[in-house]
Amino acid sequence: MDQASTPLNGPVTAEHRAACLGPDGAAEHVIRVIRMIQGRWKLPILLRLFADPAMRSSQLLRDIPGISQKMLTQHLRELEADHLIERIDFEEKPLRVEYRLSREGRKLMPFIFEAARFSVGHPQ
Repeated sequence: MDQASTPLNGPVTAEHRAACLGPDGAAEHVIRVIRMIQGRWKLPILLRLFADPAMRSSQLLRDIPGISQKMLTQHLRELEADHLIERIDFEEKPLRVEYRLSREGRKLMPFIFEAARFSVGHPQ
């Protein structure tokens, strides 16, 4: 079978199908992004950092109801490891650290807002 078909775009060639489903295909890339933002607190952290250019962890802790210090720290580290946020250490005493969205994190935000719009218009 050389072609598959999709409801929106009609026939899809075997080459395009492999590009979507293969080990380096679109599905794998989407799964990778979902893994970067999965976790109960990652989206609230990203959205809060989108609203303010830079925040200290103590302010994030106050602004995100229900999050513990442990989970905030864990998710901040994971988001930083995935290059979605940046940690700015001012090398001062007492310690002063702020977090902000990275360039990659800012590029992700339109997709998060589009997912929210999709959810609002999609039946439960």
